[in-house]
Amino acid sequence: MRKYIGEIGLLVTAIIWGTGFPVSAIALDYFSPYQILAGRFIIGAVLLGVVFYKKMLNLSKSVLLKGGLLGVFLYSAFAFQTVGLQFTTPSNNAFLTAVNVLIVPFIAFVLYRRKVSAFELVGAVLAMAGIALLSLNGSLSVNPGDVLSLLCAVFFAFHIFYTGQFVRKEDAITLTLVQMTVAAVIAWIVIGVKGETALPITTTSATSLLYLGVFSTTLAFLLQTVAQKHVSETKAAILLSMESLWGMIFSIIMLSEIVTAQMLIGAALILLAIILAETKPSFLVKRKIRKSIL
Repeated sequence: MRKYIGEIGLLVTAIIWGTGFPVSAIALDYFSPYQILAGRFIIGAVLLGVVFYKKMLNLSKSVLLKGGLLGVFLYSAFAFQTVGLQFTTPSNNAFLTAVNVLIVPFIAFVLYRRKVSAFELVGAVLAMAGIALLSLNGSLSVNPGDVLSLLCAVFFAFHIFYTGQFVRKEDAITLTLVQMTVAAVIAWIVIGVKGETALPITTTSATSLLYLGVFSTTLAFLLQTVAQKHVSETKAAILLSMESLWGMIFSIIMLSEIVTAQMLIGAALILLAIILAETKPSFLVKRKIRKSIL
């Protein structure tokens, strides 16, 4: 089990994020998108600060810089996703955001000349195809919202990639704490400028925001950061792409969405991508070796 601790952590993260789709839909009945971001990040920063306050006494300049950069990537990704959703369809937004699964291996190759496993690359393409089937119900038209959604994917890709880079030398908890604090500061500056600091609090709105803050933000990003210490950036992106699959499952359970054949095929492709990237089927490896010998 210890061998697969990174994979298990990322799968649990994807499940938690999947539950966030229907909960976010509930929260949006009460809060603006920017208020949700401010709420979830401040809850994350406060919780991490209270639990790991001793680590705040020994923050190095390196952790502050790296965690700060991750915080900028994190808030920027969510902000572009939020604004993009105002100008494009939810399906286009979800699909284009998930393009990060293809961007991560290119970042590794272009910036660091790092070789990417053929299995991981094929897995990324399969995951992308599965996400397309889960998300897209019509034609993918190009509009300003789509461009913003793609920018969101770029920032998420950089966040995933550099989380994997930084966590190899820095403490995962302090990295998460710093990035959450930076994201919270940016988020509250934004809603201050927009004049949205008054949060409408009811039992339902508070419950949904607390869930997003405690589970979808604090626990999920802490798990992601710790897990990426043991997993390559490309494999991490593929495993996290299961967010779409779990989002579909929990939307069906909580919001009574209708299951279609297209959705089931998309889910199957994502699962196939995970299996291919994780197991690297021996019969394919043997076939490749046999061909090279011949």
